[in-house]
Amino acid sequence: GAVALDVHGNLAAATSTGGMTNKKFGRVGDSPIIGAGTYANNDTCAISCTGHGELFIRSVVAYDVSCLMEYKGLSLKEACDHVVMEKLVKIGGEGGLVAIDHNGNIELHFNSEGMYRAKKTSDTDVFIGIYK
Repeated sequence: GAVALDVHGNLAAATSTGGMTNKKFGRVGDSPIIGAGTYANNDTCAISCTGHGELFIRSVVAYDVSCLMEYKGLSLKEACDHVVMEKLVKIGGEGGLVAIDHNGNIELHFNSEGMYRAKKTSDTDVFIGIYK
């Protein structure tokens, strides 16, 4: 998945249907569903998720992060921490997300052993990671 902030302040999110490693043959990824695994709102953030899609749907993960920012005034980091490290963990959901807020802050949160991730801004070097 990918998230982006353009020079005009517009946020975008894109999520593929790759799914978890060793998933059943023929299974379609479900975390790309709008609100569950992908979401963008110019007032808050853009999110792309990966993981146990059924639990991302049940928790409406991407939309929930945005709502915590909009309605509770949480920062992107605080909202991602709450949803990924608390809400998903409580129901046995494994995975994570990449996110960017309207100020250009980037978060790469996951509660699994690893998550393929990268980030680059105009002011920073490229970061690429797999494991914690």
